[in-house]
Amino acid sequence: MQYLAQETQKTQKTSSRLFVFRTAAVTLGLACSLAFASSAQAQSKPKFKLAYAKCAHCMSMALVPELAKNVDIEGINFTAGSDALTALVSKSVDIAQVTYLSFVSGLDKGFDLVAVSGQVNGGSEMLVGKDTALASDDWVGLKKLIAEYKAQGKPFRIAASRGNAQDLHMRGELALNGINPNKDVQFVNIPNPSDHAAALQRGEVELICSVEPFASQIRMTGVGKHFAFPYKQAAGRLTNLIVTRSDVIKEHPAEVKETVAAVVRLVDNLQKDKGAWVASIVKGTGLDKTVATEALKNSYPDYKMYRAQTQAIGTMMKDLKYISTDVSAQIDKNMDYSFLMEVTKKPKTELGY
Repeated sequence: MQYLAQETQKTQKTSSRLFVFRTAAVTLGLACSLAFASSAQAQSKPKFKLAYAKCAHCMSMALVPELAKNVDIEGINFTAGSDALTALVSKSVDIAQVTYLSFVSGLDKGFDLVAVSGQVNGGSEMLVGKDTALASDDWVGLKKLIAEYKAQGKPFRIAASRGNAQDLHMRGELALNGINPNKDVQFVNIPNPSDHAAALQRGEVELICSVEPFASQIRMTGVGKHFAFPYKQAAGRLTNLIVTRSDVIKEHPAEVKETVAAVVRLVDNLQKDKGAWVASIVKGTGLDKTVATEALKNSYPDYKMYRAQTQAIGTMMKDLKYISTDVSAQIDKNMDYSFLMEVTKKPKTELGY
């Protein structure tokens, strides 16, 4: 009897150990299965490459990846919007933040471009050297100064980054005020806007139209002073669009929609709180926080796409010889409001159409 009792106890202990082992094995297997499923889900998340430029109103695009859902967005920062456009056209990226000017000039060149959202506007400022005897918005005085230079056989030199929104804003504003940008002044192309301050400081140009935050840096460091905000011309203060290609829309419509949704969230957030925007400018440009904060006084988040004004921009660009053809039909065809409409639940008539 004692022997049987001992054997029974051994059997019970063995069964208990087997139960614990099996339970642990099942738990471990379940945990591994969940981890694998989570890993597979993360790996299956579609990837999307987004290009944007290095300027105050552009740098907020660095916040888009963290606002995206169901898509893994890689943000790639370029020196200028024209570089972002080149990356898009060459299929190095899937979607890009470019200027209205780049969009229109791209259509003129026959590029496959489709605008799907706005992003932010403004960011342009015309400045003159600190010792220039011109008051703010003194266009009569500017015309007189240009005439004096011409009488002395000297060119009145104006700097900008050829092909960016600020260049177009400035040329349109000059023409609007009776100054022929193709005959009365000489343009100096400085591709990198971070070099604008040095050119003005060294006296290599008399006037400059720069982009934020570099315009604010020029003012705050005393290198130059404000002359005008060039927003009365046909483009108004329109600056940036989110643009992709037709093949991307055909093959990756869900990713395009998710990116537009992230941009809409970004704009909504920026309209409430610009703290993260300031931080992105400081990180992306290395400029001081006070400069970044000042720059945002001249930036206006907006996801709408303004069709009629884009048509006016196309007309102005043709008049200024930026483009050689009438791209009115292409503008209408290549501004796709469907993603904005789906994301915002608004009709296109409320989205700038």
